[in-house]
Amino acid sequence: MDPVPPPETGPDSWPRLDPIRTGVRGLCPRCGKGHIFSGFLSMRSACEVCGLDYGFADPADGPAFFVICFGCVPSVVLAIWIQLRFDPPFWVHLLTSLPFLLVTCLAPLRPLKGWLVASQYVYRAREGRIVPPADRPPPQA
Repeated sequence: MDPVPPPETGPDSWPRLDPIRTGVRGLCPRCGKGHIFSGFLSMRSACEVCGLDYGFADPADGPAFFVICFGCVPSVVLAIWIQLRFDPPFWVHLLTSLPFLLVTCLAPLRPLKGWLVASQYVYRAREGRIVPPADRPPPQA
């Protein structure tokens, strides 16, 4: 059953949804029913339920940065520790370090990207712009 949009269709007419709950599950940040993703990391152009255009969404390298910091670094440290502590043959790393690296790097990418997209919508994040000097207010003394 499709939700019926409120009579006003402005950004404030929809209830505010938690970006963590909707984004991590890959749901639309406006209605919470549609989906953000059409593939593993590829985004839809718009929500199939409420029609929200996802053109505003640009998480850029944010998810990859978080994964590198919190997934890759511990994985590499584990692999180095295994190598220095036990000096195993190469195949041991294929059975231990490689799966651990794949799980800690691939599993969080989609939820993190969804969370960042939902946060951009909820907090109305936009690309930064420079205000021309004529439009700036005079400095206060």
